[in-house]
Amino acid sequence: MKKVKLDIVGLSYSQTQSGAYALVLGEVNGRRRLPIIIGAFEAQAIAIEIEKMTPSRPLTHDLFKSLAETFHINVQEIIIYNLVDGVFYAKLICSDGKNTHEIDARTSDAIALAVRFNAMIYTYEFILASAGIVIEGNDFLFLENMDNIAKEPDADSLPTSTKQQGYSELTLEELQEKLQEAIADEAYEKAARLRDELNKRNSE
Repeated sequence: MKKVKLDIVGLSYSQTQSGAYALVLGEVNGRRRLPIIIGAFEAQAIAIEIEKMTPSRPLTHDLFKSLAETFHINVQEIIIYNLVDGVFYAKLICSDGKNTHEIDARTSDAIALAVRFNAMIYTYEFILASAGIVIEGNDFLFLENMDNIAKEPDADSLPTSTKQQGYSELTLEELQEKLQEAIADEAYEKAARLRDELNKRNSE
């Protein structure tokens, strides 16, 4: 089957489904987007690597990377290979330089590792055809109603996170202070939102 290369477009927080995030993947050189519902912890694991934040102690995916590198194992690519009853399935393609192995993984875990190993992300055409969304015009994708979007196993059972807060009334100094507090507390999703607000202010 033909593989389709994907990039991470972003993470979209649901205002209507507390604790849920949509991981939005985009077709390279195409206009289709593949949103996948994931939990807060998985969103955090992906976001902190994209934002290049450094946790005070290694997170699970960082530990996996260190362990793999210690034994000279590299994650070459990840493939979202199936969609069954609204649930995505993924696998890691790993190599030690001599042998290549496929390891089953939740999609969010696979992508959290892909960003750490700079591995390619792929899916198959039939998955994009059935679950993809075609974007016209602006590339940014808002996902407020995510009830009908496919997800990965156990996404609904994960602990919910605090609802996204508005920071428009805070001063720059207050935003900086809260950003440092969030990083110190390892609240990386909150830190990412604070950083976005600071970047927005600085660009105005």
